[in-house]
Amino acid sequence: MNTIHITECPRDAMQGIKTFIPTELKQEYLQTLMDVGFDYLDYGSFVSPKAIPQMQDTPQITPNLISNTSTKLLAIVANYRGAEDACKFENVSYLGFPLSVSETFQQRNTNASISEAFERINEIQNLCQKHNKKLRVYLSMAFGNPYNEEWNAEKVIAMAKKLYDMSIEDIALADTIGCSTVENIKYLFTHLINELPQIKWIAHLHSTPTTAYEKIQAAYESGCRYFDSALLGMGGCPMAKDELTGNISTETIITFAEKNNITLNIDKNKLKKAQDLATQIFNQYH
Repeated sequence: MNTIHITECPRDAMQGIKTFIPTELKQEYLQTLMDVGFDYLDYGSFVSPKAIPQMQDTPQITPNLISNTSTKLLAIVANYRGAEDACKFENVSYLGFPLSVSETFQQRNTNASISEAFERINEIQNLCQKHNKKLRVYLSMAFGNPYNEEWNAEKVIAMAKKLYDMSIEDIALADTIGCSTVENIKYLFTHLINELPQIKWIAHLHSTPTTAYEKIQAAYESGCRYFDSALLGMGGCPMAKDELTGNISTETIITFAEKNNITLNIDKNKLKKAQDLATQIFNQYH
């Protein structure tokens, strides 16, 4: 399949910005991104405003986002209550839940243990099925962690198999701190795609600009066709030690696709408008 499906991630790009981006401007940017025609838009989150103040206006913005393309909206949730809130909106197609390979990060990120997180996933999956939504689970710290906790590929594969047994069909391998390498990207995606080909495997990679292209190439050559990215490479994890480590830029994926004659279902004219707006927003708010 000579195609790449992009999840554009403005939520990930904006959520760490301390200064509040006005709701009207945020909504304009999200609508512009929807018009580009990305396959998915990770646009907001239904979590406590105390946890992520920048995303507190997601419930206000959601009903105003109009899909003129095939773009599907994805919202992040961390518990059942957030999932209930997200399910109230008909135009939200996907809920995303962060499950960590690291016990420490799971507690910090969702105030729950890994075993409790699996219970939440089960409850949220049942809720999604009732409301005709899909659940995407992010395996964060999938390539290592900064806590000196034990990490190995077999642990990641075992967690993925458990999710498959729970009927989860979308799983993203998330490189939370930018420690993925060409070698471990190839190893994980090759093994997981071979063992669980029914799953939609997504690469959510963080990187410095110099290594982004080779990481995309490693995942693609291993069979991955779904990628998360953000325009201008904005956002990422505040725990990354290198300030240049952030989301893989959408522009780098586009460059990779063009060099390899890979189809992307995006409107280049609308993309330019979105890039201009992104530049304006992220220069003003950071």
